[in-house]
Amino acid sequence: MTDDFQPILRFLAMSDVHYKDEHTKERDRMAQALADGRGIAAAHPSYNALDAVAVVGDFANSGSETQMRAFKKTLDEGLEAATQTILSIASHEFGSGGVEAAEEKLQRIFGQAPDVHRVINGFHFISVSPSKGTDFDDKKRAWAGECLKIAAADDPKKPIFFFQHPHVTDTVSGSINWGNDDFTALLMHYPQVIDFSGHSHAPINDPRSIHQRHFTALGCGTLAYFELDEFDKYYGTVPPRDEEAAQMLVVETDAQNRVRIVPYNILTHKAFPYVWRIDEPSNPDSFQYTNAKRQAADTAPYFLPTAFARAEDITSTSANIVFAQAVCDTYDVNDYVIRVRRAEDNAVVRQIAIWSEYYFDPKPETLSVPVSDLQPGTAYKIEIRARGFFDKTCKTPLTASFETVC
Repeated sequence: MTDDFQPILRFLAMSDVHYKDEHTKERDRMAQALADGRGIAAAHPSYNALDAVAVVGDFANSGSETQMRAFKKTLDEGLEAATQTILSIASHEFGSGGVEAAEEKLQRIFGQAPDVHRVINGFHFISVSPSKGTDFDDKKRAWAGECLKIAAADDPKKPIFFFQHPHVTDTVSGSINWGNDDFTALLMHYPQVIDFSGHSHAPINDPRSIHQRHFTALGCGTLAYFELDEFDKYYGTVPPRDEEAAQMLVVETDAQNRVRIVPYNILTHKAFPYVWRIDEPSNPDSFQYTNAKRQAADTAPYFLPTAFARAEDITSTSANIVFAQAVCDTYDVNDYVIRVRRAEDNAVVRQIAIWSEYYFDPKPETLSVPVSDLQPGTAYKIEIRARGFFDKTCKTPLTASFETVC
């Protein structure tokens, strides 16, 4: 991943695959993820192993026997014998008979306990499944605490890879609506923890899908459909074309305990164009991906001189607003706020927010949004403001005007 970085460990991390009883696109995407992972390993000039694949829950849609066996078949056919699998189960696997039934299937079909502590190539992997739903009881937390003590005592500077289905609350994108704080007080004692979670279906090519404060947290995305943890969009938290989603993380570590994490798009068979670098996992003062540092580094989006906005398909009470996307010199454009003002008095009559669709690769060059409940024969002005991921808004809005039909 960098010229002087020579991995000694490589694994894939993913979440929310949602196998169903019938053969659906998720099975093909999972098989492709494993094939791409093998290809990434084989193409490396010095280290060709794929050491592990970690799936942090909801790999089955309801946890039926058919779904669990189908997922096992994909793993068996898609991985070399030397590649270890680490699976956690959660609310969806509990859907066919409850927690005990899911745990029994996990042991019988996959040969794995719901909670796992392994050492792979000298690095500790700790995976914990919920005691019910997406919650962890005292027994689970105590077990995880003992595992963390052992891992830290082994080498306090080595990263500890920790896995559970729900995000840790108030960390990565998706963790507000889809988070759980049962491990917060425990994990914050171990800055060397690199935590992997899912549950939200939030896209991993959102820069907020890595978060550092007391430790490092990462969202693992989905192979099924997107959902986003923002609540002001007119279509809700599930965006249009939500099923165009298949992402995973490729993680490598070297002998100096440096970690490199690449967000990867399974649909395009290529990595997103950046690498997350953790050079000193045990030193929180070295963390690059804190909210404060990224807010300071971020710049406001802006519209190019060639950008346009216009109203199309105008009726007496509605119109479709079409506009060119803004650009950003740092991260990307997260979303847009579109205001429709009545021309005669400048009053805001409609206000709509939409995502930039940054989660698609490539994202579209133009966007459109319908506006309704307008008055016939009335002149309106359009204002479009682009917003970044870290609270930066464009200084100059994109504007246009139109008039409804009488």
